[in-house]
Amino acid sequence: MTTETMAMRNSIDWKKMGFLLLGVLLFTVVYWMPPWPDAIDPMGKHFVLSREAKGALAIFLLAGTWWVFEVVPIGITSLAIGTLQALFLIRPAKTAFTDFMLPSVLFIFASIMIGLVFTKTGLTKRLAYKMLMVVGEKTSMIMLGAFVVTAALTHIMAHTAVAATIYPLLVSIYALYGEGDKKTRFGKALFMGMAYVAGAGSIVTLLGAARGAVALGFYNDIMHHEISFFQLSYYMAPVGWAMTFLLWGFFMLFFKPEKKSIPGLRAKARQLNSELGPLTAREIKAAVIVIACIVVMSLQSFVPALKQLDKTGIILISSILFFIFGILTIEDLEEIPWNIILLFGGAMSIGNCLWETGAANWLAVNWLVLFQKANWFVFIMGIAFFVLMMTNFIMNVAAIAISLPVALVIAPYLGVAGEVILFASLVAAGMPFLLLVGAAPNAIAYDSKQFTPGEFFLYGLPASLLLMVVIGIAVFILWPLMGMPVTVPR
Repeated sequence: MTTETMAMRNSIDWKKMGFLLLGVLLFTVVYWMPPWPDAIDPMGKHFVLSREAKGALAIFLLAGTWWVFEVVPIGITSLAIGTLQALFLIRPAKTAFTDFMLPSVLFIFASIMIGLVFTKTGLTKRLAYKMLMVVGEKTSMIMLGAFVVTAALTHIMAHTAVAATIYPLLVSIYALYGEGDKKTRFGKALFMGMAYVAGAGSIVTLLGAARGAVALGFYNDIMHHEISFFQLSYYMAPVGWAMTFLLWGFFMLFFKPEKKSIPGLRAKARQLNSELGPLTAREIKAAVIVIACIVVMSLQSFVPALKQLDKTGIILISSILFFIFGILTIEDLEEIPWNIILLFGGAMSIGNCLWETGAANWLAVNWLVLFQKANWFVFIMGIAFFVLMMTNFIMNVAAIAISLPVALVIAPYLGVAGEVILFASLVAAGMPFLLLVGAAPNAIAYDSKQFTPGEFFLYGLPASLLLMVVIGIAVFILWPLMGMPVTVPR
């Protein structure tokens, strides 16, 4: 055996190779297994798992395995999702790959562009220094300040845009930690925490994400009862903010910063802020463009004429204006993390594949009918758990769409009120803590290179358990005390 051959063998990452083959094995076994039984809902309706639907589940398992263990770059796993759909005739290639450029993916692209502009112009440094002058030198307070700002912003703008705006701010703050690009507990807590808290804050209003409006639409159609904007916020605010502070405690427990404080940080932040001088023309132009886009998107919920405008079109105007006004150049496009863009393209593709082939409905019905004779509390928690799992793999809007209609049909037989199912599902859908594809803030935070997909998944397990406990307390104690109907006469 030559020295070169031995070197090649030693360079093989057998652990990654094992998980790569595990993904392939799961795909192979599921795809070529004999047909599985139909799912049957409480009304007797049959949901057939077709060859295409079983193929969607097979890809779902392969992608999940490869994403968690990052056997190849996460964007390449996404390409495999589209490729397998085309090669195994699960969906037409045109459909599978068109999902990679859906409005939701372009919204993420535009959000990342905003973050890039904030960094390039120096606006993030100004914001970071101002924040540090307020919160002081304790790393625990710096983390809490970052979490509170993130959660508060998601009340008035989409959590994807918030994550893209806050991310460069955290990069500037982390630079002052004094560890360079080195991975640290503080770095993991800061960036993973931002992703988690963006989800927690986004459940409080309809402006934080599209899932709320979609869920209320389903609820209104099925239950013929309307939930108002302020009613949703009334029930969601205590839960969203409880999770924000609990997540701060969670990260202080699992990722206690190496340094309790950064001596002289407040004075240094004040000095660096003064050295920046007055706002430049570039900074003013960038701020005006971004603020204008945020204002228009926020007003869509209140101004009927603006509701017809697509939010992706609005936010992409900012990207175009950045180049028209010379704030960005063509070279800046090379700094866009295309790995993250591809990740979300793949997430949209597998999500739509599960939805369109009927695999998602088959999963939902099989899961929820297990609880059709259960205690009312167990039934609600079962729905929340299903939504939580699904929202880590597919769009949270889709997770709501496949579970809520079935759950609302079963609910009356168990004496469960529709409102509690709606709100429990929305809380679970807003906080996918397991996979990077679960929400855009997760992927944006990953760009920091402070954590791996495996670490995100590993610590997402206890965080998800914490979320389920909070949902349970809200369902059993908090929401009934606030006046929410939880049970109804059978």
